[in-house]
Amino acid sequence: MASEEASLRALESLMTEFFHDCTTNERKREIEELLDNFAQQIGAWRLCLYFLSSTRNDYVMMYSLTVFENLINKMWLGVPSQDKMEIRSCLPKLLLAHHKTLPYFIRNKLCKVIVDIGRQDWPMFYHDFFTNILQLIQSPVTTPLGLIMLKTTSEELACPREDLSVARKEELRKLLLDQVQTVLGLLTGILETVWDKHSVTAATPPPSPTSGESGDLLSNLLQSPSSAKLLNQPIPILDAESEYMCSLALECLAHLFSWIPLSASITPSLLTTIFHFARFGCDIRARKMASVNGSSQNCVLGQERGRLGVLAMSCINELMSKNCVPMEFEEYLLRMFQQTFYLLQKITKDNNAHTVKSRLEELDESYVEKFTDFLRLFVSVHLRRIESYSQFPVVEFLTLLFKYTFHQPTHEGYFSCLDIWTLFLDYLTSKIKSRLGDKEAVLNRYEDALVLLLTEVLNRIQFRYNQAQLEELDDETLDDDQTEWQRYLRQSLEVVAKVMELLPTHAFSTLFPVLQDNLEVYLGLQQFIVTSGSGHRLNITAENDCRRLHCSLRDLSSLLQAVGRLAEYFIGDVFAARFSDALTVVERLVKVTLYGSQIKLYNIETAVPSVLKPDLIDVHAQSLAALQAYSHWLAQYCSEAHRQNTQQFVTLVSTTMDAVTPLISTKVQDKLLLSACHLLVSLATTVRPVFLISIPAVQKVFNRITDASAQRLVDKAQVLVCRALSNILLLPWPNLPENEQQWPVRSINHASLISALSRDYRDLKPNAAAPQRKMPLDDTKVIIHQTLSVLEDIVDSISGESTKSRQICYQSLQESVQVSLALFPAFIHQSDVTDEMLSFFLTLFRGLRVQMGVPFTEQIIQTFLNMFTREQLAESILHEGSTGCRVVEKFLKILQVVVQEPGQVFKPFLPSIISLCMEQVYPIIAERPSPDVKAELFELLFRTLHHNWRYFFKSTVLASVQRGIAEEQMENEPQFSAIMQAFGQSFLQPDIHLFKQNLFYLETLNTKQKLYHKKIFRTTMLFQFVNVLLQVLVHKSHDLLQEEIGIAIYNMASVDFDGFFAAFLPEFLTSCDGVDANQKNVLGRNFKMDRDLPSFTQNVHRLVNDLRYYRLCNDSLPPGTVKL
Repeated sequence: MASEEASLRALESLMTEFFHDCTTNERKREIEELLDNFAQQIGAWRLCLYFLSSTRNDYVMMYSLTVFENLINKMWLGVPSQDKMEIRSCLPKLLLAHHKTLPYFIRNKLCKVIVDIGRQDWPMFYHDFFTNILQLIQSPVTTPLGLIMLKTTSEELACPREDLSVARKEELRKLLLDQVQTVLGLLTGILETVWDKHSVTAATPPPSPTSGESGDLLSNLLQSPSSAKLLNQPIPILDAESEYMCSLALECLAHLFSWIPLSASITPSLLTTIFHFARFGCDIRARKMASVNGSSQNCVLGQERGRLGVLAMSCINELMSKNCVPMEFEEYLLRMFQQTFYLLQKITKDNNAHTVKSRLEELDESYVEKFTDFLRLFVSVHLRRIESYSQFPVVEFLTLLFKYTFHQPTHEGYFSCLDIWTLFLDYLTSKIKSRLGDKEAVLNRYEDALVLLLTEVLNRIQFRYNQAQLEELDDETLDDDQTEWQRYLRQSLEVVAKVMELLPTHAFSTLFPVLQDNLEVYLGLQQFIVTSGSGHRLNITAENDCRRLHCSLRDLSSLLQAVGRLAEYFIGDVFAARFSDALTVVERLVKVTLYGSQIKLYNIETAVPSVLKPDLIDVHAQSLAALQAYSHWLAQYCSEAHRQNTQQFVTLVSTTMDAVTPLISTKVQDKLLLSACHLLVSLATTVRPVFLISIPAVQKVFNRITDASAQRLVDKAQVLVCRALSNILLLPWPNLPENEQQWPVRSINHASLISALSRDYRDLKPNAAAPQRKMPLDDTKVIIHQTLSVLEDIVDSISGESTKSRQICYQSLQESVQVSLALFPAFIHQSDVTDEMLSFFLTLFRGLRVQMGVPFTEQIIQTFLNMFTREQLAESILHEGSTGCRVVEKFLKILQVVVQEPGQVFKPFLPSIISLCMEQVYPIIAERPSPDVKAELFELLFRTLHHNWRYFFKSTVLASVQRGIAEEQMENEPQFSAIMQAFGQSFLQPDIHLFKQNLFYLETLNTKQKLYHKKIFRTTMLFQFVNVLLQVLVHKSHDLLQEEIGIAIYNMASVDFDGFFAAFLPEFLTSCDGVDANQKNVLGRNFKMDRDLPSFTQNVHRLVNDLRYYRLCNDSLPPGTVKL
């Protein structure tokens, strides 16, 4: 006894020392090692049992329980049965004796340890495990303890972790399912008893003066007046103990509902009871009473009551999230919805908007979140099922949802509600598409609700109506590439657009007048502009006027984005029907952009420059962006106008150009400049009017860009303007025959444009007569960067166009391409320059390889192959960091384009490309953990195989006819084997993205080329791959890909099922270490000879799970154990 006492004191002092602030990490490691060694001793549990019953030190208790946990989960198989019986009897006794005095985290841990024993031994060796839990729940003194045990059992046994065999997991689930009815009955009883016991004493409140107004809706929502009456009962005031017990019961229910199927066990009385408790969340009266009575005890009670509501809603949402609803459960669902909407009505019941909002503010935030989750699940999962019930009033539900949405106290809450509306609008749109005959009836039913929604969402994005809330939104910090304000606006505009799709006329007539109002303010600014010494000034100075102007400009900017978002609903089949509306919009936008450019609002001085100047620039930029959104409408108008040749269209385009041209200048802010450039690109690319090039404003842009003395625009703008000018000359005009396209003139103009753009670049070319002029390296780099970024973009933008466009483009570029090839060797050690050059060549190969012709293309490939020696590759990959790796990746991408080219032209390069991959690149990267270059290399190998299959497998039609099945001749076998080996190696590396990509490549080669069926693969590689994939599953290194790996194993095994079952599987099991012969036999027997995909993959996962389980068991046996 004394030694036990001494051990306890020693352990207590060790624990105190371990957690003391002054203990060094070194000493902590020593203590940890000591404790670990103690835990591994056979029989350590006896001391721990003594420690648990004799100490009050939390750390010691926690440590002792960890020793038990380790014993049960990892060493239980080797514990003598006498000891097991003792542990099974002592721990529950300990729990019963001390559960009231133990700290809650120790008590919960002890419960888990006992449940862990049940997980291993119930019902065979621990037959009263579950009966004990039921008894604890039924005895009033220990009900809370029983509920904690029940919840832990549900967590640990229903979805156990993988340290059990599949058979045991299935057995446990079945055992638990057998108990569900009893358990749910007990939980219902507990909740009902508490409710009834406290309801009796609750005073009946006087009838509410507002109850009359909601009567109709209530009787609609609730079938019987009695259930409405039930739900109208006042909410009882619970004492702390009952409160605690109910919260435990609801937590149990929430976890049970997460895995039990919907069935008759979930009775109507249980559902009603849960709803009673859900009312705690929206009972503000109790909170107010708590705060009026003032004591902190009461305030805490108020919060606890709120928590009961949150827990009850969690239970409801668990049931709601199940998509598979048995017929007999639909009735229950309907009842649940009716009861929840009663709560929704309770929350939103008031005609005075402020009180609804203040009521929502007073509710627990988690409760509101749960309620919103419920509404989302209702709309996304069940609306289609419920809408057909005549007794379910969908329109009234939308009215409640509307009030709930627009009184949300937080932005996040509002976003979540907008998501629900988006789901509803999607549902409506797809319903209409599938039942076009009923379109009018469906729309009429919901029209009022949709118009109301549209108006309110539009009001919410305007400072005029919602300034206080909008000013709280952050417009500075980027999160996922957008600020909080941009996200708010974007989500709102998506709702507007979806309503527009359903009700185009209503939406337009709602939005356009609002836009018009704000435009009047903006267009009226001209009268306030006065000339001052340094330029123009906006003569609006009063603080109030400035604030009003700021709000109006912000609103105009948002409404312009809204109008732009709706552009897609004016084109296609509805072009003619909605022509006049669209024309009105476009004319207004053209007028606004011209006005902004003419009076140069972006350069005007204002009273509050930090606020008003950005506002004016933003409105101008948004008007250009909105006009750009209508470029597809203009293109359709262009083809109509071509038939009628209307002056109206010509005027629209030339006025737009008058608005754009002044903005293409270095004096204009980037935001505005880029909006103008994008609009110019859309006019040149999407609209393509014949007369564009002859407009004086366009001529002006041409002159500015080709003038060597003019100041260059910022990179991005320069690239866009050059793309637009090139496209004006290169893209075919719509609706004109080939002979009217004026190609000769356009070709000459394009050549001179490119010549002007590449003037400095072409001067860099070294030639024999005049050796290269010495220019500082940095200046040379700038010229290379500026020219290649423009030329690459020009090629990229016409890569999908007609042959004629690409021919002219290449003729103009030819000299620059040759210069690039000549410069390439000189810069091979400057990886930043090589990167840009290879980008350019990659774009050329993708877009203009036909135009470049075979000889020149061969010359380029040969130059690259010569330059990228093994030393150069090693230098790039190993020593130049990410830029060097990018260079090699671009080079491999170029080769990907080459190997994909159909026909025989580039076939002669295949041997050197494969040899470059396998002998030069692969050895450098194979052993590096970094994923750089690997993805591109394997894509190149995949494309080489996929597009050049006959390089490896010569299959002749005659051979296949004669033999019935083709046994192809194999060529270049060593290269094929090396590539396959590289794929196999990649599955042994930790990079999950590479693993997924390469598995996909193998599966694709099998689908398209029958890779797994080829003799060489079948006879020498098939089962090696299966073995590697099975080992990956056993080691759990790529668990996210379990499903894909299972399917791949099936596809490989299905080539030779007989071989798999008769030879591979026994061999695989024989080679498995850590399991004995008997266990191997069981594993083999459990792998059924199913040949369909679902059963086979299930067998694979069972094999993997059980193999891991057996290894775990065997590791837990004490050394020297004899296994019979």
